[in-house]
Amino acid sequence: MSRFKRYDGGDPLAPPVDLAEALDAIGQDVMAGYSPEHAMREFLRRGSPDQAGLDELARKVAERRREILQRNNLDGTMREVRELLDKAVRAERGQLARDITMDDGDRDFREMMLDNLSPSTAAAVSELASYDWQSSEAREAYDEIKDLLGRELLDQRFAGMKQALEGATEEDRQAVAEMLSDLNDLLEKHASGADTDEDFRDFMDKHGDFFPENPQDMDELLDSLAQRAAAAQRMMNSMTEEQRQELMELSQQAFGSPQLTEQLARMDANLRALRPGEDWSGSESFEGGPGTGMGLGDGTGALQDLAQLDALADQLAQSHHGARLDDVDLDALAGQLGSEAAVAAKTLQDLERALRDSGYLKRGSDGELRLSPKAMRQLGKALLRDVADRMSGRSGARETRTTGPAGEPSGATRRWEFGDTEPWDVPRTITNAVLRQGGAAPVRLQIDDIEVLETEARTQAAVALLVDTSFSMAMDGRWVPMKRTALALHQLIRSRFRGDDLQLIAFGRHAQVMEIEELTGLDARWDKGTNLHHGLLLANRFFRKHPNAQPVLLIVTDGEPTAHLEPDGEVWFSYPPHPLTIAHSVRELDAAARLGAQVTFFRLGEDPGLARFIDSMARRVDGRMVSPELDDLGAAVVGSYLGSRAPGASYREQFGDWAGGGRGFWV
Repeated sequence: MSRFKRYDGGDPLAPPVDLAEALDAIGQDVMAGYSPEHAMREFLRRGSPDQAGLDELARKVAERRREILQRNNLDGTMREVRELLDKAVRAERGQLARDITMDDGDRDFREMMLDNLSPSTAAAVSELASYDWQSSEAREAYDEIKDLLGRELLDQRFAGMKQALEGATEEDRQAVAEMLSDLNDLLEKHASGADTDEDFRDFMDKHGDFFPENPQDMDELLDSLAQRAAAAQRMMNSMTEEQRQELMELSQQAFGSPQLTEQLARMDANLRALRPGEDWSGSESFEGGPGTGMGLGDGTGALQDLAQLDALADQLAQSHHGARLDDVDLDALAGQLGSEAAVAAKTLQDLERALRDSGYLKRGSDGELRLSPKAMRQLGKALLRDVADRMSGRSGARETRTTGPAGEPSGATRRWEFGDTEPWDVPRTITNAVLRQGGAAPVRLQIDDIEVLETEARTQAAVALLVDTSFSMAMDGRWVPMKRTALALHQLIRSRFRGDDLQLIAFGRHAQVMEIEELTGLDARWDKGTNLHHGLLLANRFFRKHPNAQPVLLIVTDGEPTAHLEPDGEVWFSYPPHPLTIAHSVRELDAAARLGAQVTFFRLGEDPGLARFIDSMARRVDGRMVSPELDDLGAAVVGSYLGSRAPGASYREQFGDWAGGGRGFWV
């Protein structure tokens, strides 16, 4: 069975939301030490170059609110009444001057009455309530004041009444009075709990034309009426004391009868009792100049808009516990900011829902969101693509994916992926290109056409990646590049070199073996100490567990060793580096060399003393030192590992000099 729903805007042919960019941004923040929940919120808040975020939508909401306040004031009805009153008085004066048949005493009395009208608009209208107008034009203008006041008062409570009742007959006014009476009876019956669904239906059948929003039950009717009435009260609160007093006096003239005002006051009291949670006491400061006044209905609508904008700002802030983007009212957003804003918010809703439902974020036993293994793999793939781009742009680089003695063909083929060292299956590759082009000539190869021969590994590597987690790594902005490097190498080995074993070792004041998820989420450590000695101890223990594998030792650091383990297991720290600490570190490095480890140091920072020290350490074990820029660290480490997977050639023969934006020191 087909199901249809209302079109919610946007490009109907647009693809589903792409999580790759979101996941990459979230991963960056997680590696910087933020929780996945916070990282996801920050991405949704910032957005992306092609997608407005919550902050941008909130800014537009604030601008819209400021615009309403700055462009309007609340004297519109008073100004209209004053203009009609002046029109009536002018017309009457003209008629008195032209009427030669009028008794001079009567004329003088009328002119004196007009001359002595109160400067207060409300008082002047009241004083003329019983005046016998001689000019038909003046009488029409004065009657229009009463009609305007009635329509404005109704428009305050029922949107659109001002226009709907323009030119209304006495019969129309009676229908309004009957509706208000029946409505108040229904509200009072509901307050006592005596009303039924049938009472609501009977009322809507009789007076439904007054409610274009078409409420479906008593609660919906109450909500719409109370929101409008509360906005009307806030408008009154926003007026000056003088404006309020004049309006209250003028209200008695609405439709020429005080009954309308009495019914509306009764309705307001009923609604305030039934919906006390509405904002009945708030106010706003309108700043518009002369000529920008709003009538009572428009002013109430503006206050409703402001309340809706405040609600949208709260929804977009996502500041309360358990907030979700599904809380954002898309219809209200479209009404205030336009369809494009609503489409942007819906895209963010879809993105948040997809992130939660895709399996990238999982809630742990403690209730906190965490990056799932699936997310870690996706992040690793993105980082590997970045590494591939950087390596392909290096000067002096050569093709590295040669088979050599590392494996023998298994007879199967598969699509080429970054990091593959197997040879191409040329017939399958050409066939793929021909089929893709439909037999057209000439045949042009694309990356997706390439298939490689699978091989069975004959050699295995035991890779120990030691990453410095000391105080200086966090302080100097090397924390995230270090984590990105570890994740890229982890993804490469797990996806392309499954026969190899990787151990991640973090060394600060002391060292510890970590899983990739633990390292990726590791907060910056502010303890001083670079315990390379402890890290090498753990690496050598790892190498000894894999006696048939080629040991590969990769060390990322920005400082000389300043800590070592004592025989009792306690950490001994000294800065500047103590000769004993250096001796312990050198002894374990020599042990790694005796185990046959291929050693590469990746030096971060510009300290000449550190460069000399690491250079001497690398020379001691026939290793090498690389000094990449931070952005090139991942490419340098992955390139070194790939070089170690080709036993028949040196790293330099395989890759050429490292030129990824920095200097290279080779030993």
